[in-house]
Amino acid sequence: MTKKAGKQAEQEAKQKSSQEGIDNKEHSGNNAHKTEKQSSGEEKPTEIQDQIPSEDQLADLNKKIEELSTQLDETKTSLSKTEESTREWQDKYIRLSAEFDNYRKRTIKEKTDLIKQANADLLKDILPVIDDFERGISHIDMSDNIDGLKQGIGLIYNKFIEFIRQNGIKEIEAKEKDFDIDFHEALTKIPAPTEELKGKVVDVIEKGYLLNDRIIRYAKVVVGE
Repeated sequence: MTKKAGKQAEQEAKQKSSQEGIDNKEHSGNNAHKTEKQSSGEEKPTEIQDQIPSEDQLADLNKKIEELSTQLDETKTSLSKTEESTREWQDKYIRLSAEFDNYRKRTIKEKTDLIKQANADLLKDILPVIDDFERGISHIDMSDNIDGLKQGIGLIYNKFIEFIRQNGIKEIEAKEKDFDIDFHEALTKIPAPTEELKGKVVDVIEKGYLLNDRIIRYAKVVVGE
């Protein structure tokens, strides 16, 4: 019995020692796990602190925000002034356009009225010539004096020529003058009667006239060759 009891005690001591080793391992593992947790927990606050900007950084950010805000206000003010200036120029353009349109209409009306008045004055001045023609025609049947009729017609003709001369109309000289395309229109060519008339106007079919030195009708002529 004494040997058995000794062996049993020895076995129990071994089991106890083995159990203590297991417990020590678990305790060590738990301690290591706790240490890791503590270490991890200590690092997180440090990372968060690193991400928080410092007072100097916050001051710089606020300064930049203020500068951007000032620039934005200045841009808005400049844009508002530009829009106001644009509206003023548009109003000026509309007023000037309306004034110019009124001026154009007034000028056209004045020009039309001036032409009408000029025509009226011209016709008024030609009425005495018409009166002379009517008097001459009324005496044709009652007069046997052919020379007197010729003389009367000549006076009327000269009066009419004087009238158109006073109004700026002048006859283009053509007979026996050098042919000039600026004043003459050649209807035909014929052999020149003399050597001197070659290249010159031999005959005038229809007289040409100038109005204030501007051609209003070319002289229609026959040219010698």
